[in-house]
Amino acid sequence: MEVKNFAVWDYVVFAALFVISSGIGVFFAIKERKKATSREFLVGGRQMSFGPVALSLTASFMSAVTVLGAPSEVYRFGASFLLFFISYTVVIILTAELFLPVFYRSGITSTYEYLQLRFNKPVRYAATVIYIVQTILYTGVVVYAPALALNQVTGFDLWGSVFATGIVCTFYCTLGGLKAVVWTDAFQMVVMIVGFLTVLIQGSAHAGGLHNVIEHSTNGSRLNIFDFDVDPLRRHTFWTISVGGTFTWLGIYGVNQSTIQRCISCKTEKHAKLALYFNLLGLWIILVCAVFSGLIMYSHFKDCDPWTSGIISAPDQLMPYFVMEIFFTMPGLPGLFVACAFSGTLSTVAASINALATVTFEDFVKSCFPRLSDKLSTWISKGLCLLFGVMCTSMAVAASLMGGVVQAALSIHGMCGGPMLGLFSLGILFPFVNWKGALGGLLTGITLSFWVAIGAFIYPAPDSKTWPLPLSTDQCVPSNVTLSPPTELSSRPAIADTWYSLSYLYYSAVGCLGCIAAGIIISFITGYQSGKDIQPLLIRPVCNLFCFWSKKYKRLCWCGVQHDSGTEQENLENGSSWKQGAESVLQNGLRQEDLVNIPGHDPKDKSYNNMALEKITHF
Repeated sequence: MEVKNFAVWDYVVFAALFVISSGIGVFFAIKERKKATSREFLVGGRQMSFGPVALSLTASFMSAVTVLGAPSEVYRFGASFLLFFISYTVVIILTAELFLPVFYRSGITSTYEYLQLRFNKPVRYAATVIYIVQTILYTGVVVYAPALALNQVTGFDLWGSVFATGIVCTFYCTLGGLKAVVWTDAFQMVVMIVGFLTVLIQGSAHAGGLHNVIEHSTNGSRLNIFDFDVDPLRRHTFWTISVGGTFTWLGIYGVNQSTIQRCISCKTEKHAKLALYFNLLGLWIILVCAVFSGLIMYSHFKDCDPWTSGIISAPDQLMPYFVMEIFFTMPGLPGLFVACAFSGTLSTVAASINALATVTFEDFVKSCFPRLSDKLSTWISKGLCLLFGVMCTSMAVAASLMGGVVQAALSIHGMCGGPMLGLFSLGILFPFVNWKGALGGLLTGITLSFWVAIGAFIYPAPDSKTWPLPLSTDQCVPSNVTLSPPTELSSRPAIADTWYSLSYLYYSAVGCLGCIAAGIIISFITGYQSGKDIQPLLIRPVCNLFCFWSKKYKRLCWCGVQHDSGTEQENLENGSSWKQGAESVLQNGLRQEDLVNIPGHDPKDKSYNNMALEKITHF
């Protein structure tokens, strides 16, 4: 493959991204130098507004995996990827209305603090360790995959880009904390949108207009979006994306520390919800841009597919190769696209480093050393950011074994995020589940999801379930590349064509449902939890929606939890209900000062805010 190298202006545009991102970190390090508390560093003093948080949320999860991988998926498998529109909508509604209120009103910093309040320390620590492993693995994919694709197509130095990403992210995370991460993400989100728009405009012009793109895509079967085949082994259908995708992304948004940490950094619960809903708008925009980029790319390569013809070696290189083709005579614009891809990488890696530092500090350091000074706590937090920055960058080496970026990233989230979603669902939705059920359910969910994912890695699904739509090489210039014949699959166990061939989007559903089922069964066997011992703030009584006609049935579904002993507003204003349960909570190892960190309620705004918490921490 002929590598088209960057021009000087491309390097200038790309370097500007790193310089501005680092500059934001320096700015907040100087601006916030007098507010030397770990809470200010890790959650921005809980005084963020919804705008930058919404942009930050979108940028973090619409990483280079989306910029490079999603258009490639559309190019090969069609625009059914657009059905993630449904998944994103359901996920954001459930996160905003089901999970966020519990976390926000509990006054926690780490989502895993909730597990100690609801169950006990072992459950909290088990979940924290799984989250740390999941995030480091995922971050490795996010750093390595785009660097490799860009290296092989543009000649951009592979390890130079990997280490530049790690160093810059670690630099501004360590200096500026969460505020630097959020504002840098907001800037990088703008860069991502601009990069996508330049590709869409120039790509459409090359194709002769959007109507030609639609016509070519229709002729190539790329617009057959709705496939209602219920076969769970098919890679992408309406059901795998809308159902499996919902489980996968709910694990990412609903209970993920990186998401919840930024939501609880908002000054009121209303701002936190607005951040999620405006973030949904951002998700839709990025999704539509990615889908149209894939369709434009197909229109451009419809008669000479660079992947099957051997011009490029992996599908993830399609987008960079396409960009170098259409912008070859326009120096600076390929650099803008690379900046777009690396904006996604920087935002995701920075959010991961900050979230890893937060859970490690809150769940391990503070538990072992409860009387740390504010100054020492801040320096430890910065040291953790530095440590995890090095670890995430190093993990990029292992990512080369994980295949396509979209499937690899969502598989990791499915394997770990599904069981975690099941664990938090057990705590928030099922008051009778005890700590034994929670721990047993988590281990069951992890076992099931890793079993199916590792089995799929060893025994890939048959081509009939994963084969892409037709791709043509009729008008390609003959190359010296020789295509090796497909290897004959040796003996495969019967389970390889059923269980191991399950669509990767269902990994999360398997882990989540397995965790919930096992947790409920184990709780009934070992003796269910008494609802009277659980604080109402820790449970979301969704049964009220289904039993609204009968107070008797509502009470029955509450399982003894005293939801009618006073409204949540009253509980939060006077703290009486929470303090009554102090002794039972302290038995699980929670310190007395943690019990009073409950956000207040603002009756004018009809929302909970963090002003009370702010006063406590600066007393």
